[in-house]
Amino acid sequence: MGKLFVVYLEGRIYSCKHCQTHLALYDDIVSKAFHSRHGKAYLFNKAVNITLGSKEERLMMTGMHTVADIFCVGCGSIVGWKYEVAHEKAQKYKEGKFILERFKVSGPDGTNYWVSHEAQVGGSDADDA
Repeated sequence: MGKLFVVYLEGRIYSCKHCQTHLALYDDIVSKAFHSRHGKAYLFNKAVNITLGSKEERLMMTGMHTVADIFCVGCGSIVGWKYEVAHEKAQKYKEGKFILERFKVSGPDGTNYWVSHEAQVGGSDADDA
């Protein structure tokens, strides 16, 4: 394996809760109205220090999407997913964007989000993003 180059962000940063590798900036948040099976999730325009998993079709609350799980390059933890293709016309704005699950990342102030009992069990997606 080659040398790992990590991007360091400046500003209000979301990072991996396991290894503190920088993942995204607060200013790149598109929406905080998303949900995953672990609770809250945020949609970002950009994410860094991630690797993509295999593309797969997933039926989510807002319809069928082609997505790829995203993993932290620092520790390999899954931290969310990338929307590759949205099959519904109204959902096209998600294409190329990234979901970070709040349960799996630390916020800009260093806080972690804990799973609540209200966390959804089914598919993941936005409420009214």
